[in-house]
Amino acid sequence: LGVLALGAVVLYLVSRSGILSDKLWTASGLFYVGVPCIALIWLRNDWQGGRDLVLWLLIVVWATDMGAYFFGKAIGGPRLAPVISPNKTWAGLLGAMLSAGALGAFLISLCTGLPAPWDQAGWGAFLGAGTAVAAQGGDLLESWVKRRFGVKDSGALIPGHGGIMDRLDGILAVAPLMAAIGLLGGFALWR
Repeated sequence: LGVLALGAVVLYLVSRSGILSDKLWTASGLFYVGVPCIALIWLRNDWQGGRDLVLWLLIVVWATDMGAYFFGKAIGGPRLAPVISPNKTWAGLLGAMLSAGALGAFLISLCTGLPAPWDQAGWGAFLGAGTAVAAQGGDLLESWVKRRFGVKDSGALIPGHGGIMDRLDGILAVAPLMAAIGLLGGFALWR
């Protein structure tokens, strides 16, 4: 984190010299990507289940994206945040929460042995649904940043998908949140 802060200060100073524009955005971008990377490394380094936790997190975020897409397309309805992202619906958010909750509980059941005790499966469902909300928040944040800069895609690496950051926006929001929960409560998913 110290290296990240030092890098942000250096970026800010370089941008003040006129080489880069948008000083604050340039410096904060380092935190936007760096903090989630550090969080994922920290989560992975838990010797009693870090690899499983990171895989669980990635799969649940992917389930969030798929659930939101399919429920949103199938049901439609009122828009979640029409100014920021006009295609996102409340039905999509509900679908994201249901998909992530169900898959979160199922994955914990697989790791603990089927059938998992209700407290573990229920915790997985609750955590999965909460992860979906945070991931959707990350998606909306990425959409807001793109609108602020007047761009449709965050890059051209993955054509037709909004850029590489659109594939990572959910995990960028969820990883620091999970690390903070782990730091505060010292929880483990399946121990």
